[in-house]
Amino acid sequence: MAVPSEMKALLLVDDGYTKTPTGSALEAMEPYLRLGSIAVPTPGPTQVLIKVSLASINPSDVAFIKGQYGQPRAKGQPPGFEGVGIVAATGDDSYAASLAGKRVAFATGLSNWGSWAEYAVAEAVACIPLLDTVRDEDGAAMIVNPITALAMFDIVRQEGEKAFIMTAGGSQLCKLVIGLAREQGFRPIVTVRRDEQIEHLKEIGAARVLNEKAPDFKATLREVIKAEQPRIFLDAVTGPLASAIFDAMPKRSRWIIYGRLDPETTIIREPGQLIFQRKRIEGFWLSEWMRQFRDRRGSAVMEAQQRFSDGRWSTDVTAIVPLTEAMARVPAELGKPNGKVFIRP
Repeated sequence: MAVPSEMKALLLVDDGYTKTPTGSALEAMEPYLRLGSIAVPTPGPTQVLIKVSLASINPSDVAFIKGQYGQPRAKGQPPGFEGVGIVAATGDDSYAASLAGKRVAFATGLSNWGSWAEYAVAEAVACIPLLDTVRDEDGAAMIVNPITALAMFDIVRQEGEKAFIMTAGGSQLCKLVIGLAREQGFRPIVTVRRDEQIEHLKEIGAARVLNEKAPDFKATLREVIKAEQPRIFLDAVTGPLASAIFDAMPKRSRWIIYGRLDPETTIIREPGQLIFQRKRIEGFWLSEWMRQFRDRRGSAVMEAQQRFSDGRWSTDVTAIVPLTEAMARVPAELGKPNGKVFIRP
């Protein structure tokens, strides 16, 4: 495949981290990104260069471009942690070379050559050769949400309790976990912010759906927790909502934080619960899980592809935005509920 010398990309305006966090919503692109041209990078020995077909936008991407993620920005480089495309060039490593010409889902990790561009760079080991039966829309969202869903549901199964709690119930990730739970007889309790999300989530397998904005939310939450006795709490939100949930949960509960959609202070209401009720608070980061559980990674990747291929899973799509229109359109598209937004170079 012929590779040009230059490419179009969305480029970061700032370095490092912000000193003034502004929450999880992307109010505009201009403070953080600009559309420009940059030289096409050359992959390192263990890397591949990918001609991007479709790039995903995840909450972690928004946090990153705003300087609020656990990884520093690199000014003038393209962001975008995930996408799908064709391997256009490779390094000398034998595994990297074996991917030449293949369609892959990829995660860019620490490469600083992200997917919001015509070409991206990824480590070969962070690429998944895709089955022909997997759509680009599913391939572009193959790693961050699906593998996280399988990894976190492993935690739920190992705990043994059938009921568990999730915040951000309308997110793509939670919908995937709900599907897994339904198949195996587990009872997800999920929180949402809009009543119109409730029936759909019940239809796909949620046992209980609670609107955190309802006036009786806290009373209903305590009743549900008393009845269901969930001990795993998968939390993408933090802040006052998560504090209230964890406080109401029973002994030996585990609060597993994998996102921070709410920038408000997160309070441990009763620290004594950590001592006398043996409650725990921990974090989940997919990159660390993939390093730690290498024996599970391969089977999780294949299971995710099979689920997308046979229709058990499907990525809800809000919009596919051309790269040249992304600066103007992405914030409004991200503000719509219930689906993924993609960038097409």
